[in-house]
Amino acid sequence: MDTVPKRKLGFFTFFLYLWNPFLVAANNNCDDQLVSTLPLTSFNSSSQLSSSHSPGYAKLNRRDGAGGWSPLESNKYQWLEIDLGERTEISAVATQGRYGSSDWVTSYFLMVSDTGKNWKQYRQEESIWAFSGNTNADSVVQYKLQQPVIARFLRFVPLDWNANGRIGMRVEIYGCPYNSDVASFDGSSSLLFRFTQKSIRTVKDVISMKFKTIQNVGVILHGEGQHGDYIMLELQEGKLALHINLGGTRAFSPDTHTLVTLGSLLDDQHWHSVLIERINKFVNFTVDKNTIQFQIKGNHDHLHIDYELSFGGVSSQGKPGTLLRKGFQGCMENILYNGVNIIDLAKRQKPQMQTEGNVTYSCSEPANVPVTFGSPRSYLLLPGSPVQESISVSFQFRTWNMAGLLLTTELYQSLGNIQLCLVEGKVRLTLSKSGRIISDVSSGVALSDGQWHSIELSGRRNRLILIIDKDVSNALYAQSPFHMHSGSHYYFGGCPEGINSHECQNDFAGFKGCMRLIIIDNHPIDLIQVQQRIIGNFSDLQIDLCGIIDRCTPNYCEHGGTCSQSWNSFYCNCTNTGYTGATCHSALYEQSCEAYKHKGNTSGLYYIDLDGSGQQRPLLIYCNMTEKTWTVVQHNNTELTKLKGSSGINRHHVYFNYTADADQLQAIITQAEYCEQELSYHCKMSRLLNKPDGTPFTWWYGRTNELQAYWGGAEPGSQMCACGLNRDCIDTNRYCNCDSDRKEWTNDTGYLSYKDDLPVTGIIIGDLNRPNSEAAYRVGNFQCYGDKNFWNSAFFSTETSYLHFPTFHAELSADISFFFKTTASSGVFLENLGIKDFIRIELTSPSEVSFSYDVGNGPFDVSIRTPTALNDNQWHYVKAERNVKESSLQVDQLPPRTQEAPSDGHIHLQLNSQLFVGGTASRQRGFLGCIRSLQLNGATLDLEERAKITPGVNPGCRGHCSSYGSLCQNNGKCIEKYNGFSCDCSSSAYTGPFCKKEISAYFKATTSVMYMFKEPYEMNKNSTTQSSAIYSDITLRKENIAFSFRTTQTPCLLLYVTSSHKEFFAVTLNKNGHLQIKIKLHNSKDAEVFKINFRNLANGQLHKIKIHREAGDLSVQIDHYPREQFSLVADTEFNAIKSIFLGKVFDSDDMDQEISRVNALGFTGCLSAVQFNHIAPLKAALLYSMLSPVIVKGHLAQSTCGAYSSTDPSSIETLHSLSDHSGPIDEGEPIANAIRSDSALIGGIIAVVIFVILCVIAIMARFLYQRKETYQNRDTKGQQHDETADLTFRNDVHSQNALSESQREYFI
Repeated sequence: MDTVPKRKLGFFTFFLYLWNPFLVAANNNCDDQLVSTLPLTSFNSSSQLSSSHSPGYAKLNRRDGAGGWSPLESNKYQWLEIDLGERTEISAVATQGRYGSSDWVTSYFLMVSDTGKNWKQYRQEESIWAFSGNTNADSVVQYKLQQPVIARFLRFVPLDWNANGRIGMRVEIYGCPYNSDVASFDGSSSLLFRFTQKSIRTVKDVISMKFKTIQNVGVILHGEGQHGDYIMLELQEGKLALHINLGGTRAFSPDTHTLVTLGSLLDDQHWHSVLIERINKFVNFTVDKNTIQFQIKGNHDHLHIDYELSFGGVSSQGKPGTLLRKGFQGCMENILYNGVNIIDLAKRQKPQMQTEGNVTYSCSEPANVPVTFGSPRSYLLLPGSPVQESISVSFQFRTWNMAGLLLTTELYQSLGNIQLCLVEGKVRLTLSKSGRIISDVSSGVALSDGQWHSIELSGRRNRLILIIDKDVSNALYAQSPFHMHSGSHYYFGGCPEGINSHECQNDFAGFKGCMRLIIIDNHPIDLIQVQQRIIGNFSDLQIDLCGIIDRCTPNYCEHGGTCSQSWNSFYCNCTNTGYTGATCHSALYEQSCEAYKHKGNTSGLYYIDLDGSGQQRPLLIYCNMTEKTWTVVQHNNTELTKLKGSSGINRHHVYFNYTADADQLQAIITQAEYCEQELSYHCKMSRLLNKPDGTPFTWWYGRTNELQAYWGGAEPGSQMCACGLNRDCIDTNRYCNCDSDRKEWTNDTGYLSYKDDLPVTGIIIGDLNRPNSEAAYRVGNFQCYGDKNFWNSAFFSTETSYLHFPTFHAELSADISFFFKTTASSGVFLENLGIKDFIRIELTSPSEVSFSYDVGNGPFDVSIRTPTALNDNQWHYVKAERNVKESSLQVDQLPPRTQEAPSDGHIHLQLNSQLFVGGTASRQRGFLGCIRSLQLNGATLDLEERAKITPGVNPGCRGHCSSYGSLCQNNGKCIEKYNGFSCDCSSSAYTGPFCKKEISAYFKATTSVMYMFKEPYEMNKNSTTQSSAIYSDITLRKENIAFSFRTTQTPCLLLYVTSSHKEFFAVTLNKNGHLQIKIKLHNSKDAEVFKINFRNLANGQLHKIKIHREAGDLSVQIDHYPREQFSLVADTEFNAIKSIFLGKVFDSDDMDQEISRVNALGFTGCLSAVQFNHIAPLKAALLYSMLSPVIVKGHLAQSTCGAYSSTDPSSIETLHSLSDHSGPIDEGEPIANAIRSDSALIGGIIAVVIFVILCVIAIMARFLYQRKETYQNRDTKGQQHDETADLTFRNDVHSQNALSESQREYFI
């Protein structure tokens, strides 16, 4: 089924109504007083206080009798009933209290009926409507019904009354006569409307009618043609199913057959309206007040029906092969087919009408008195026949609840108890005695589906039989050790409070649903007598109506959420929808890569929801988090694809399918600041664009399908390539390199950046029909950066200033989110008003945000009080949501506050004023500060554009670092930008958008990195040097050192800092793998040694070291363990520092003897994120070696060896990468992947296998060689094994780690 744009269908519906005047005919003066002229016999009531308080005196403004009606008792079971004599259109009601008394009703229900039986509660906005009544005895309160009702009988049911009086009423009903044509069908009868011609072809149809039935299946309308056309409307399980086919080769073909289902619980013996409107393939299908708009499948526009249309069933004269369907049993009213009154023609016996079976022109209803169990206290007590030597109980029920008590009874002389319960949608029969279960069996499937189901329980002697839905073949049998004798009482639906558990046993919750047709011991129960308290007893029941409601029709679960329900509520399953919340309204994912980045996320694949709670589905894209945040949309072919010339092909068409659909691409482009896509064409005797005044050989087109004749790097409409714009093409007379038509390979490559034309969706390549012509193309991924929505902001400088926008239309669901920052203690963020309804979000105090609204049920407020003040001039996040089930409010990362909405009452939020942002219409309590990224139902309001023309409001807000600066980690510095911020990592040992990506390198034994400190005068000469090289603290009283390492070598030198005065700072591992720090801060004093006997750190795992010295205090931290404290005694100043060494120190003449022995071994392993105060020597060597004072000896290359493994519990981030197929392409023949033969594929696989085998052999050889050296040189027994297998470094050369006698040692 295809969805049709509502704008188009709106016009289509308007056209249909103009075309069919029968649909717009209405009585505009339907306000006659209907009660004042009625006789006393037309009034009835549940009871009366006295004859002078009888219902006949309940006429508006009359003082007869006691001045109105009052019942004997004032309770919720009382009612006043009016018989209007015939079915009447009722448009309004009015109430008044009893004259001269304190008796009046403050609220009431209305119920209507055609027969005085089987009542229906008046509903409005999908809820049972409670009318507000009177506040005194004399004033008249009149209500015009939102939708007129058609009924003969009307009941006023008081809900509340004056607390100082009793129930008292005088009433009036307003309306007018209702004329209709009615026909009754018995399930095998129908009305046939014969066409004047053999067949009829229509491009537009309008069919309308009303119907009522007690059956949940039956054909209402049927017509078919010889070409496979048909239309059928039928009841299926209480729902209306519309089948339409506009031509097809076979009936119900999935290619052309369209089926739409609408409505629910339509077998309730009440009138339901149907309207079918069709123009060509576009259809409006309306049941009661719910409409579905859809498009019929197939290619035809006409409905071709042969001979006749059948109402009430499928004609017995139908085509051979017509599907057998059960006929309709019930009443239809005012059947109109394209303006023709079908029932009127039939009653007048017109020749075009034919009757099959027994059709009568009145509506008789079967006796049907249901009872509703609506609360936990509901129960029905009915008498049994205790002397009868058998049990026989039958009834029907319908419910949505999965569990509840149906029936319980105590057998004669307390022989035992029988209990019938619903458990998980099945009927469970339990036979017990004195609390001991004798028999426990279950039957039925999905009996809580809202349909009527029948129960038949019978017992004789010692056997019980349970039959469900008259399915005798699946009857349940239960054996009893005693004979069955009917009990004296049967409890249905629940038990009275305080009753003995043996008399009424209920192990489950009370039943909530409807029952009817109760028969006990072969005696049908008259529920009207129960209502009149003649037989039995009850509590909290509604007798003579079934109050079941389908809360999933209409379905308020959005975005494909699955609706389920119970008696009182509905629930939405949002699994796999990408949305969350009570109605699956709120987006689960962020709206852009920018939003993910500012939550601290790194590059990777993410789901984004471009329009938030709008209709677009979430999209999986790649977010490339660099200094700019790129949104990368992939397509089906980013490889360089080669094409060979062929004389038989003039054009080669290439299509690209993106992971995003057209609407999603448009949304990405609209909110982006800049977009680009690389377009490359490699050629050998294959021309590209020709001259600007010539016809191009090759075109491309974008999402608008407009042909474009300019190439990457050139301007739209120029018919040039990048070299033509730069005037540096191979042939200066041409505007593309490929247009030189050379026999050697060349190319034209550049970026397209005109957003209106992007992305590329297809290429048409020509000039491949000459011998030796060859070409290759490549279209890169489409990528954009910048998020206009995320940073869109405004600053409100006065309390009287505000921005205004069009009315916020969100009748059923509304979500509002924004960021704010302020120093004010209060202020209104936004407000939108209606006649009575409103919605408002405000800062009510420095630490409280309030979300309030009114949909007609009275003001509703949700507030959150924060533990810290919100007026701290930092960005704070607010999100509010309101739907038909609940409202919620969230502030920052605090848990959201949620409040449930009333299960019945108003649900539509009706606003009509402008939306005020930053203030109110009264210009009071305005907001002072910044509001950013204000989104209403996923749509971002352009605050900046509106602020440009509004006094007291400025576009944009600065000061993002105060809120987001903490995202810049590892000594990164937050830099303010107009739209956001960036992290300056120049003083950090890390890189990346948040200075979180470690800079690591693998060191061999001969690798050395020396960072030299410059003299002050040298620094002044070179102020442009990288910041990592400009720090020159000649004398230090404190050092902050941090680095990570991974090795298996012991002993080894990790870091060495030297001084011009022969002072040094060395960090080593001793022969046991323990960390050792050796410091000499005075050249005439001995070095001080600090050992941390923590554990063997040479275990191949990554370890993080933090060392801090300030004067004589030294602290050392290993990994996440507590810091260890030491004290220096020799000196507190590190004078004239000269160099920092990583790896082997080659200039070791003045080196301490012990450190020199360790240094001789070099360092084999990984060093990462090395930081010495504000200097990052390893980063300088790897990234800025040409600009930094570093000297590198031996092999040094950047590595990922310093990254935490995925299995490491201390891992702080996982980087995702998108394979980038772009790369340098030689000017020779391009490497292409377009056509790969099987032999090429097999050859590639063989090459890979051979390469892998050679690598394995090389690794094994090196391992065996190292093992040999180990046995030759090691003095220790055995060998230490790595604790991890992901990265292992080995060095088996050890040296003595003896200490001179003059050296001090500190152990921990």
